Amino acid sequence: MNSRRLTASLALLVPALSLPSLAGAQPSAAPAPAPTLRAPSALPKAAPAPSRAATSSAAAAAGAADLRRLGEAFADVADKVGPTVVQIEVAVGEDVASPLRWFRDGGQRRGLGSGVIFSPDGGILTNNHVIDGARAITVRLRDGRMFAGRVAGRDPATDLAVLRIDAKDLPTATFADSDAARVGAWVVAIGSPFGLGHTVTTGVLSAKGRGGVGVNDVEDYLQTDASINPGNSGGPLVDLDGRVLGINTMIVSRGQGIGLAVPANMARRAAEQLLRHGRVDRAWIGVGLQDLTPQLAAAMPNAPRAGALVNAVNPSGPAARSNLQPGDVITSVAARPTRDAQDVIRELFNHNVGETLALEVVRGGQRYQTRVTLAARNEPPPPALPVQRAPASHPGLGLTLRDAPAERGERGERGERGERGERGERGERGERGARGARGEARSLARVAFVADDSPAERAGLRPGDVILEADGRRAPTAAEVEEAARDGELLVRVQRRGAAFYAALKR
Repeated sequence: MNSRRLTASLALLVPALSLPSLAGAQPSAAPAPAPTLRAPSALPKAAPAPSRAATSSAAAAAGAADLRRLGEAFADVADKVGPTVVQIEVAVGEDVASPLRWFRDGGQRRGLGSGVIFSPDGGILTNNHVIDGARAITVRLRDGRMFAGRVAGRDPATDLAVLRIDAKDLPTATFADSDAARVGAWVVAIGSPFGLGHTVTTGVLSAKGRGGVGVNDVEDYLQTDASINPGNSGGPLVDLDGRVLGINTMIVSRGQGIGLAVPANMARRAAEQLLRHGRVDRAWIGVGLQDLTPQLAAAMPNAPRAGALVNAVNPSGPAARSNLQPGDVITSVAARPTRDAQDVIRELFNHNVGETLALEVVRGGQRYQTRVTLAARNEPPPPALPVQRAPASHPGLGLTLRDAPAERGERGERGERGERGERGERGERGERGARGARGEARSLARVAFVADDSPAERAGLRPGDVILEADGRRAPTAAEVEEAARDGELLVRVQRRGAAFYAALKR
């Protein structure tokens, strides 16, 4: 190593010593004194590395804080949306089948569902199947108040219905743009599953645009894994901002964690029309559609990969005037691509009657543009529910009574010996007893006939029922019940097969 290179090496190694350069140095007469070495100043000590346990503890604390914040977000949503969610109780006849969970309430079966308030003057949005077959509807608010519900309108095609109650200044839900909702986002479902009022469940938005279920004419569902059970129907599915994303409608019984909700955009549109007009004016262009399957596409020359295949054209409909023909494939509506027939139906529903939309059509491998003006579908209105029909005029509230001897097990509510099993005073045996206070044989006021669509039928009374009380009068005779009913109103307590219930009748 030459002296120049050695000097550079030493300078890199000990620059703090300020050694003289060795390059070209001449020997001196006397040795130079040795440089004084000073101890370097103390360097700051590095902080000790955190232990693995400390790191894990900090991560756990941060994770717990995140979970607490998420839990608080769910609680905030429940506090915000809860007052707008109602429980709906529906009384129906014995012969009506329903997907709801039914329970007995004296003479009628009752179904339970949910709803959401969307107008402060008492407009409530729910599912059509919740009120199907209803003879009476009761709406229970979060604050415990109860109201009789009236049907403002219903739309079986989307399984939506609107009720009205006589209330003012109600809290209302805010609706989100369901098209902008992101799959995978947290959602909260609120409702009354199995009659357990105002239950909150959580999950994520699993998918959008689900169709082909085959239950309703118009299907465009949001899918969620938030727990939805019978009784949740009609309640809201909301985001973490407390905005309604959809109306919970059904569950897929073949799987777990698959619930479906009508999107807020569709629900809001239908609700506004039902509240304003009592019906939904659905747009129509007069075509029959089916999905363009791979098999059909392979059999058609130069067919597109996806779209809605036109299989019929109404000669007097808007599509015929726009020159659509069977065999055409609709690939977009209003600049929105269509994958299948459901996409076309969904897009048409989102536009008003009278609007003109651009269609892209593939015919024989060639793409064409056309425009079509939407017309009203002119669907027949759904049949009136029993609760919507005016009660027929019947003398005596449609109730025919007769006095008849008590049968075995009908001597008072709890048998022959009074309400607690012991004999009543003065030889009376229970509420009615086999004999009266003077020992004479007594008869029971028994229902002999109930007129169809009468107040008595709507109240759930049936032939064979025993009247225990009528307007506060205990153990009345048939004549006494008829006298109490002359003013057109009657409150009775009825016994049937050993069980008792109250019923209110009003002409």
